[in-house]
Amino acid sequence: MKKSILAINPGSTSTKLSLYENKQEVATQTIRHTAEELAQFKGIIEQKEFRKKVIIDFMAQEGFKAEHLEAVVGRGGLLKPIPGGTYLVEKEMLHDLTEEKYNTHASNLGAILAHEIAELAGVDAYIVDPVVVDEMIDLARVSGLKGIERRSVVHALNQKAVARKVLEEKNRRYENSNVIIAHLGGGSSIAAHEKGKMIDVVNGLDGEGPFTPERTGGLPLYDFARMILNEQLDLDEIKKRLAGNGGIKSYLNEIDLRRVIERIDKGEEEARLYLEAMTYQIAKAIGEMATVLKGKVDYIILTGGAAYGEFVVKHIEERVSWIAPVEVMAGEMEMDALHEGVIRVLEEKEEAKHY
Repeated sequence: MKKSILAINPGSTSTKLSLYENKQEVATQTIRHTAEELAQFKGIIEQKEFRKKVIIDFMAQEGFKAEHLEAVVGRGGLLKPIPGGTYLVEKEMLHDLTEEKYNTHASNLGAILAHEIAELAGVDAYIVDPVVVDEMIDLARVSGLKGIERRSVVHALNQKAVARKVLEEKNRRYENSNVIIAHLGGGSSIAAHEKGKMIDVVNGLDGEGPFTPERTGGLPLYDFARMILNEQLDLDEIKKRLAGNGGIKSYLNEIDLRRVIERIDKGEEEARLYLEAMTYQIAKAIGEMATVLKGKVDYIILTGGAAYGEFVVKHIEERVSWIAPVEVMAGEMEMDALHEGVIRVLEEKEEAKHY
């Protein structure tokens, strides 16, 4: 009897795989791909057969065959803006991902690989809460300059999964609660979740909000425009300055917060200043999202890799705990989130959506 679910999460240099049986993870592996292995392909989509073989080999190694699978789920890629939920992988979605209609990213392979393996098993393939999840209210889209609209780019998969998990522990339902979630990592995103929808987000990818280990966040626009002109930066150089060479890296030439903490512990006041400034800006962004929810906040949740750091959590918590109780769920639970999204559909707790 088919009881297994395979979750596939393609990254730029890895493929993370997890097998679940009777709702329990029974095998997981992150397969790293060398630069030499990937250099033979012109682009992401051309890697499909290479990564498919990796998946089949993983299943064989764990003693699973395609016929054991009840469903396959992949990480959602760059698609058109869609509401959150679990989506069936269908023809139009595969077309947009294969043609890279909305840009290229390793996660585009998630649905494609899930579909290929699901076809072998004769079952359905799904994606869950891709990064393009857009549930923003109209007010939140207005930027302040005609011709530029704010958009939703956020760690939707992990944010929604973490919200459900924390609220379940509190005997509450995500769909009936208001939470603010800060996903803190190399790139950060902060969102106001109102009764199951992310009605506004601080979009770190587009340069909003707090700076991070390697991103600038929001900047004084006039001064940055002058820098662009004075240094004659082209678009690629601007992107690198904003995401990759900004934030903590620009101040301390470091992106690993553990090393920054080591410098603080050794008495380096400059390191303390900039890391505390980062937490200060994160707290401000959380406060911003509290106004979106009109102060009706059940919990503030800190997640992502940076939430492992006691310094980071302590300095955020002391500024925002007056708004609502602060819960910490460090790291990410993306594989479990993919699996749980499919389980909700299979158990008819929610309907699969169509792209």
